[in-house]
Amino acid sequence: MENGIEFIWKDRKRNALGLPWTFTKYALSEDRLFVESGLLRTVENEVRLYRILDLSLSRTLSQKIFGIGTIKVSSADKTLGDFEIKNIKTPDKVKEDLSRLVEENREKKRVSGREYMGEEEDME
Repeated sequence: MENGIEFIWKDRKRNALGLPWTFTKYALSEDRLFVESGLLRTVENEVRLYRILDLSLSRTLSQKIFGIGTIKVSSADKTLGDFEIKNIKTPDKVKEDLSRLVEENREKKRVSGREYMGEEEDME
């Protein structure tokens, strides 16, 4: 997941006790969010930040106890679609950073949310 990319944030999915003993890694750069999963067969996905439509944060009682949370991401990406950044540390800070970067990238690309409302709809 490195390849000379400068990451703003990196973490891995944690187990129920908040320990990073899983094989899913997350990373955030200025313009992309990366998800890498697997041990024997590794799958790397990325989504351009301007394609993210919505973010929400959820925490169960056990997640609160261990200081972790899950960010639900709704995106217009064909490969990932809607997905979760599961069981990460400081999820509120990560969500705020991600939200800020999404808005910055949307402004740079001049993208608005209505452009992704539906692919089947004919917008004339």
